[in-house]
Amino acid sequence: MKRYMLDTNAVSHFIKSHPVVSRRIMATPMSALCLSAITGGELMFGLAKMPEAKRLQQVIAELLRRVDVLPWDERAMRCYGSVRAGMARRGNVLGPLDMLIAAHALAADAVLVTHDAAFGRVDGLRVEDWTRG
Repeated sequence: MKRYMLDTNAVSHFIKSHPVVSRRIMATPMSALCLSAITGGELMFGLAKMPEAKRLQQVIAELLRRVDVLPWDERAMRCYGSVRAGMARRGNVLGPLDMLIAAHALAADAVLVTHDAAFGRVDGLRVEDWTRG
C-alpha cells in the first residue's frame, strides 16, 4: 500500500478546511496516512505558541489519534546523513526541519504531501501537492 506522509503545511491546509486537501485526506484510508515525528513536533510548537487556541488543540489531538506518527529511527537517521551530504555537495539546501522530514519520508518509502516546492530538489523523494486538485 502506498503511504502518504503529511508535511506540516498539508496538515495546516486540512485544519483550515482547504477543500481539495480535505477531500484528498478524507478519501485516503487512514492506514495510508502518516506524519513524521518531526512534523508532530512542529505541530506541538505551534500549539505551545497559542495556548488559548483550545479548538485547534482538539483538532490536532484528534488528527494525532487517527494518523500514524512515525518515530525517528535508525533508518531515517542514515537516510538523513546521505540526503544532507548529497545536497550539500550540490550546493542545495533546505531548512533543517524540512531536511529531516524529507529524509524521514524517503526512509519510510512514503510520498510526501506538501505545498512546499523546495522538496522537489531532494533526489528520489516522491512529492505530491494536494492543494492543486
